[in-house]
Amino acid sequence: MSDAVAATPPDRMPDIRVTVMAADANPYGTAFVGWLFGQMSLAGGSLASRRTGKRAPVAAADGFQFTAPAEIGDELSVWAEVVSEGRTSMTIATEAWKRDRHGEGVAKVAEGRFVFVGIGFSHKGAERV
Repeated sequence: MSDAVAATPPDRMPDIRVTVMAADANPYGTAFVGWLFGQMSLAGGSLASRRTGKRAPVAAADGFQFTAPAEIGDELSVWAEVVSEGRTSMTIATEAWKRDRHGEGVAKVAEGRFVFVGIGFSHKGAERV
């Protein structure tokens, strides 16, 4: 997930893959940005939890760009990648791509970064990640 504009999605399995449903869409037939943001957060959170073995909720989000609409029926895939790791937190870059339901056309829908904080299962303050 570099600064260069990618013409194709990452060449590995996505962290999350879902279909945009009518309940996820606005009156124009495209996914709500909040729903899309949530899917990206879930992908990043899944990676953070797998990597740390702890609960890792979102503490911050930054640099989001929404570049193309995802329409009802599109398949949405989200990739996550750790870009930095601190003592109690990690920053994860995410990017979301859509694939047309009736073809192979793809387009990047959004990208951004989340900061996750390891709090463990005790629900107490930040723990070392």
